[in-house]
Order: sequence, then structure tokens, then C-alpha cells
Amino acid sequence: MQKTTFDELLDAGVHFGHLKRKWNPNMAPYIFMERNGIHIIDLHKTLAKLDEAGNAMKQIAKSGRKILFVATKKQAKDIVAERIKKISMPYVTERWPGGMLTNFPTIRKAVKKMTTIDKMASDGTFDNLSKRERLQITRQRSKLEKNLGSIADLTRLPAALFVVDILKESIAVREANRLAIPVFGIVDTNTDPTPVDFIIPANDDASKSIALIVNVVASAIEDGLAERKVEKESESVQKEKRTRTKKETAVHSEIKVLPESEIQTPVPVQDEESKQEKDKIEEPEEKKVKHIRKSPKKSPAKKIISKKEITKSEKDIDKAKVK
Repeated sequence: MQKTTFDELLDAGVHFGHLKRKWNPNMAPYIFMERNGIHIIDLHKTLAKLDEAGNAMKQIAKSGRKILFVATKKQAKDIVAERIKKISMPYVTERWPGGMLTNFPTIRKAVKKMTTIDKMASDGTFDNLSKRERLQITRQRSKLEKNLGSIADLTRLPAALFVVDILKESIAVREANRLAIPVFGIVDTNTDPTPVDFIIPANDDASKSIALIVNVVASAIEDGLAERKVEKESESVQKEKRTRTKKETAVHSEIKVLPESEIQTPVPVQDEESKQEKDKIEEPEEKKVKHIRKSPKKSPAKKIISKKEITKSEKDIDKAKVK
């Protein structure tokens, strides 16, 4: 974030306030002194408040949300439009459309109407219309572009509101307060700072002081956007690493290490011709094996002699001896 010094604020005329008779008592804490009937703003407090507002806006930009800039003053119109275009944030430099925040859907319809007119021009439907209708549509388009062209990218309510002159943009501040949207504002000695959340006490009439403060705020937003970009890149790298690790773990889980007992040796594939040759060679061996395996001849069964027969034979032998 670009930081300013006390001397830069002094050279830009940020310290000049309004006449003493036009002052608001609520601005007393930010007034340093009174000289020649004019109040002088305390620049030390301005520096502190400017840093606080810058840090808060940086965090909002880092979160990816939008900040709406409002400056319809002649002195601030061109300054805000030129600087805020560079950081691609929405801004309002023409008349504040009433209900822009509280009645946001109707404003979105008007923006969509502008896009439909652009489509008609590109599609060639303009050629079918009469000259008078074409003129009316182009005038309507230019009017919408003037008032709402800078908020065409604002698809939802902004996260914060930055106002250059609170007194002039009182309607915008009230709408933001009703919707609880934080308000950042350049507050002069003639305005009431109570409706503003982040006060920047400074001269809101001089173009130099407005340019200096807007530049500091815009640089803070740029820093927030840059940090967001770096974070996104780092997140994408981390996601890629996670996906790689997941794939690797899935592959490792699919590959199972088998024990040596379960490992099967590959069987060599044989051609039909080689099989037939082997069969021819093996045929006579098989026949031999069959002859060998034939059951052997049974030996004649031995006669079993009973005890009675033995006794009879013994008696016969004894009779023979007696004779």
C-alpha cells in the first residue's frame, strides 16, 4: 500500500476545513485549530485514519468482493473515474439513482436492458426496425450507459461504499446504513461523521486532496487484489499436488505383493504342430506302460487242510503199522 507523509498531505491542502460558522460539533475531535475564521484539520489523525481505512479496504479486496465509489462532485468526477477504472471497481460519477442499493434488482434490470440492446445491434435486428425506433433505442442506450455503465459488472450488492462528500451523497450513505454496508468517507468540518464507519477527516473540496486520498485507497485495493491472485495460484498448485498423491496412492493400493508360494510360473505356450509331434513320440511309450501295467498271473491257490483230515490220516497210519 502506498503510504503518504505529513508533508504530502500539507502540500495537497488536506488540512483546510470550512468556515467556523459552518462547522459541525461532532467533528471537534479532528479539528486542530482555527485560523482567520477557518478550521484546520489535524493531519496526524488524518494519517492514522487513512491507514486504517486503507487496511480495511485491502482486506475487502483480498476477499474478492466489490467496493462502490461514489463521487458526483465536479472536482471529484474525473479523478475517481480515471483512477478507479484501472482497478476495475464500480463507481458512480453521475446522478445517484435513488434506490440503487435498497432496490438493487430493478437497477439490475436496467443494466440487463442495456445488454439486450447491444445484442440487438450485433444480431442484426436493428435492420428490421424503422429509423425512428432505432433513434429512440440508441438514445435510451446512451442514457443508461451514462448513469449505469460504470456499474454494469456489479452483479450483487457491494461489500463497502466509498464516498467523497457525505453531505452531497447523503442518500447513498442512508441506503448503505439501512443495509448495514460499511461506509468509507472523506469527511470535512461541516459534516456529521456519525453515519460513517471509517472516517477520513480531510478537505473534500480541493481536487488535489481528493486525488491524493483516492490514490492511496486505490493502491491499497490493488495490493489486496495482487495478494488474492498469489493465493489462488498457490491453491491451484496445492490442488494439483493433492490429486497427484491421490492417484499414486490409488495405484499402489491396486498393486498387491504376492508371497513366493502363490507366485505361479508361466506355462510356455506350444504350437499345434509341436503338440502333434510330441503325441506321436509318446504313443509307443504309453503302449509299453500299458503292457507293463497288466495284472500278473494268479498263482494256484493252496489247499487248506482241516484238523479232522489230519487226525484221519494219522489213524490210518497207525492201523497200517499194527497189521
